[in-house]
Amino acid sequence: MLSAQERAQIAQVWDLIAGHEAQFGAELLLRLFTVYPSTKVYFPHLSACQDATQLLSHGQRMLAAVGAAVQHMDHLRAALSPLADLHALVLRVDPANFPLLIQCFHVVLASHLQDEFTVEMQAAWDKFLTGVAVVLTEKYR
Repeated sequence: MLSAQERAQIAQVWDLIAGHEAQFGAELLLRLFTVYPSTKVYFPHLSACQDATQLLSHGQRMLAAVGAAVQHMDHLRAALSPLADLHALVLRVDPANFPLLIQCFHVVLASHLQDEFTVEMQAAWDKFLTGVAVVLTEKYR
């Protein structure tokens, strides 16, 4: 799925994110809610304020899942199976929302990392996150 160079680029970007998961995650959620307000229906418990404890907490959990995926690139299905079950069987999140989340994540990465987030890195992350979304939506079938 991913070349050695793409894996290295994903790891390099993750190293830049590390330690800022809650902030990046909260910003990702706020951007998602702003650009795609219909997605807010899945998060009625979250405040619209970026420094809200619940928003930061959920942002932290979201990016922790991305971090787990980064660490287990070779075994995404096994690593993300509980999360796929949760989203498909319990939360019943519309799988059409995953590409929207990916798009917003790219914007957050680009806005924070700026020149460090090269076109090649963006392409590697897009390929990786699309793979994550595929795994998360397999339980819907």
